[in-house]
Amino acid sequence: MDDRELKTNKSIGESGEAAGTAKAMADDNAMEEAEVKRLSADLDELKNTLVRHQADFANYRKRMEKEQTEASSRATARVVERLIPIVDSFEHALAAHREAEYENYRKGFELIYKQLIENLTKLGVERLEPLGRMFDPHLHQAMDREETTHHPDGEILAVFQPGYEFQGRVLRPALVRVAVHPGPASKLSLN
Repeated sequence: MDDRELKTNKSIGESGEAAGTAKAMADDNAMEEAEVKRLSADLDELKNTLVRHQADFANYRKRMEKEQTEASSRATARVVERLIPIVDSFEHALAAHREAEYENYRKGFELIYKQLIENLTKLGVERLEPLGRMFDPHLHQAMDREETTHHPDGEILAVFQPGYEFQGRVLRPALVRVAVHPGPASKLSLN
């Protein structure tokens, strides 16, 4: 073998080794790129999971806050329902004793009554004052009716017991007398 052949064989060997190395590097790069894509996909999936969990937690927190508010409102409504008869008793007591000897007691009771009403109002309790308004079966309970043409049909003429409402919910309907226009008497014919 002469020098030329040796050089040619040597360069062929080096080319083969270079090609093998290049192929190995290309394979390594392809594997690294695949690994980067897989890790990127995993990262995206984790980010999406995190966003979903954060949204779920925010919804859970809002639901819990709403449930706590509703529970507090129900508890307050129960307390107010128990206080309404006390308000009625105060009103009856204040209306009953107008004599001069009870004046000092009366002033004290009026102050207590005023504080009770103010605190109920601060809680969101509204007293239904239906006198002169039209009858609403959602707010009023008709205890009596008066046939008259001097008032519109369905107008409330008297209030026997005031009603109370708390946050849009009727705690106690007002007991009322309602105006009713007289109608023709029903005539039965017995033939």
